[in-house]
Amino acid sequence: MTDQHRVDTLGAYGNPHTRTPHLDRLAAQGTRFDSFYTPTAICTPARASLLTGAAPFRHKLLANYERNVGYLEDLSDGQFTFSEQLRSEGYNLGLLGKWHGGVRRTAADYGFEGPDLAGWHNPVDHPDYLAHLDENGLPPYRITDPVRGTTPNGSPGNLLAARLHQPVEATFEYYLATRTIEMLHRFAAQEDGGGGPPFFLATHFFGPHLPYILPEAYYDMYDPALVELPASMSETFAAKPPVQENYSKLWAFDTMSLEESRKLIAVYWGYVTLVDEQIGRILDAVEELGLDERTAVFFTADHGEFTGAHRLHDKGPAMYEDIYRIPGLLKVPGAPQGQVRDEFVSLTDCTATILDLAGSETAPAVDSRSLLPLARGEHPEWDEHHLAEFHGHHFPYPQRMLRTRRHKLVINPESRNELYDLDADPDELHNRYDHPEMLAVRTELTRRLYDLLRARGDNFYHWMTPMYDVETDYDTTLSAFETSKSSDTSKSRDTSKSSDTSKSSDTTKSSCTTKEN
Repeated sequence: MTDQHRVDTLGAYGNPHTRTPHLDRLAAQGTRFDSFYTPTAICTPARASLLTGAAPFRHKLLANYERNVGYLEDLSDGQFTFSEQLRSEGYNLGLLGKWHGGVRRTAADYGFEGPDLAGWHNPVDHPDYLAHLDENGLPPYRITDPVRGTTPNGSPGNLLAARLHQPVEATFEYYLATRTIEMLHRFAAQEDGGGGPPFFLATHFFGPHLPYILPEAYYDMYDPALVELPASMSETFAAKPPVQENYSKLWAFDTMSLEESRKLIAVYWGYVTLVDEQIGRILDAVEELGLDERTAVFFTADHGEFTGAHRLHDKGPAMYEDIYRIPGLLKVPGAPQGQVRDEFVSLTDCTATILDLAGSETAPAVDSRSLLPLARGEHPEWDEHHLAEFHGHHFPYPQRMLRTRRHKLVINPESRNELYDLDADPDELHNRYDHPEMLAVRTELTRRLYDLLRARGDNFYHWMTPMYDVETDYDTTLSAFETSKSSDTSKSRDTSKSSDTSKSSDTTKSSCTTKEN
C-alpha cells in the first residue's frame, strides 16, 4: 500500500514516461481495477475503513489526528477489524510501515507484528531505522534545497520537495522493504509449505506522499519537459465552493512558477519509481521463497494527490478524481492474468477480499464486498456507482459524493453543490449544478444519493430531506412532542412511491425519534 498515490503515475494505467515495471508486472499477472476509489480522501479514515470494512461515518475515525477537529482519535472498543479476526483464526500478521490508525492504540494492539511507525511521514528518527543505517554503515538522513511556496500571511509554505543526501539503500523505502523481506522469510519458514500458520503481511509505504524527499538519482530521474501539466491547472474556481480557492492559497500554488510545478511532478514520478523498485524486491522474495503459487498479492493506496491539479497540492475538501480514484491491482493464484475490470470498487472492499481469501467470514465487514468473483473472471451484478464521504481536515467540512459512469454529484451543505458531466468535462472544471438543462440529472442523482445514504444509515440524509426534491416517509422535524400531529400528517401523506430503500430505514427512524425523546 502506498500513500497519496495518483493512479496516472503507473505504466499499467497508461503513463508513458514513469517507470513502474514491478507494479506493471503485478497488473499483467492479475487484475487491474480501472474504477477503484477510496471511501474518503484522507489518510486515517481511509485506512480505518480498510481495517474495519466499514464506511467512515460508521467507524467514526474521521480525521487525521495531527489536524483533528474534535472527532474520535481511535476506533471504539468492540469495533470489528479483519486483523483481529485473522489472528483469532491462527494467522501470523505483519505490518511494516505507515500505521496512522490512532493515538492510543498501535498496530500491535490489532494483532500486527512490526516496529511502531506512527505518523504521516517517514519517521527518520525511529530507533529501528537508525539501527538499519548503523548495521549497514549507511550515512544519516540529510536534506537540502527545500521547495516551498509562500502562504497568505507571508510565511513559508509547507515543504513540497527536497534533495536527500543518502544512497538508495539508506532511504526509508528501502528500509521498509528490507524489514518486510526479513519478516516474509520468518513467516514462510513458520508456514512450512502450508503445514504451519498462514500469514498476512502488509507493507505500507509513506510515499509518494509529499514532501518528495529523494536521492539525486530519483530527484532528477525524469526530465520536467516530459510533464504535461494537468488541464485543471487552468482552474478559476468560478461556481466552485470557496474553500477550494482557500486551499489553493494554503498550498501556495500561485506563488510558484509553472516550471516549478513541472519539476515537482517530475520529482513525484521519481518517488513512484523508487517505491516501485522496493515493491519489486518484495515480489522477487515471494517468488524466491516459492510462495507465489499460493499467495495472493494486493496493491492499492489510501487516496490520491493533486500535484498541482485544480491549483492544489496534497488533498482536502474537494472531491475530484485526482484524489478519489486510486490504483488497485490484485493477483490471485489460479485466476485469469492480465484482466481489466471496470466495476466501481472501493478500498473498503479490500477488507472482505482479504477475509474471503483466508476462507473467513466476510459479513462483519459491513460495507465491504469481496472482489474475488471479479478477479476470477466472473460477472456478478454490481453497483453502477461509488459513494464517498469527507468530514474535514484542519476544520470540519462534511461532504457526500455520488459518482456514476457519466456524472458526479457532490453535496456541500455550507456552500455550493457540485455536478460534473465527466464525459464532456473529464477535468471537472465546470460545475453544472445550477444549469437548467441539468435539472433532470441533478434531481435523479440527488434522490439516488439520498436513498443510498438512508439505506446505509448515514444521517447526512437528514440535511437533504428538507432541502432537496426527495421523497420521504418520516416526520422530517423529528418532533416527538407533536406525536398526534405528526401521526395525522403521516396518515395523509402518499408514500406509495417510496422506494424499498426508504422503507428499509424504519429502524433509523425509530432510533432518531428515541434520541429526540
